[in-house]
Amino acid sequence: MILSGKEIAARMGKEITIEPFDPSRLNPNSYNLSLANELLVYDEYTLDMKKENTATRIEIPPEGYLLEPNRLYLGRTAEYTRTRDLVPMLEGRSSVGRLGLFIHVTAGFGDVGFAGYWTLEMFCVQPIRIYAGVEICQIYYHLIEGEYDEYRSGKYQNNVGIQPSLLFRDFEGK
Repeated sequence: MILSGKEIAARMGKEITIEPFDPSRLNPNSYNLSLANELLVYDEYTLDMKKENTATRIEIPPEGYLLEPNRLYLGRTAEYTRTRDLVPMLEGRSSVGRLGLFIHVTAGFGDVGFAGYWTLEMFCVQPIRIYAGVEICQIYYHLIEGEYDEYRSGKYQNNVGIQPSLLFRDFEGK
């Protein structure tokens, strides 16, 4: 079951934290999150799952930043979120998708207990100029049934910025 917008608002400060929170961004069954003013771009074209891939930070200027096709850009939400007893999910806004901009390649599924900023895996079909502060995606919440363990992974929990892949850590000691 997905929470309604009214239920999201009712659970703010309890099971749901969104900082900052703006009631005008509440939808019938989701809440719009905005793009922070920074991106990460991997330095090498060929990436290796077993190693830490370096990346360069790019600040999005007021006049916007042009994304090029066939390149992965990591962004993040400007809002910090924390969720207890619910499963958070992230999707791109339809208006953004209709411009050919994918907001998450595969990682729109959050874990119960996640706290931090959402890293966005952005990829575009054709060149597109993006702007910091644009409402780029929406978060929504599922109820969870049964016993569960909250997300406590050291990889991405309580992050403060854009998180490049930390998959290489899974190979350490093997």
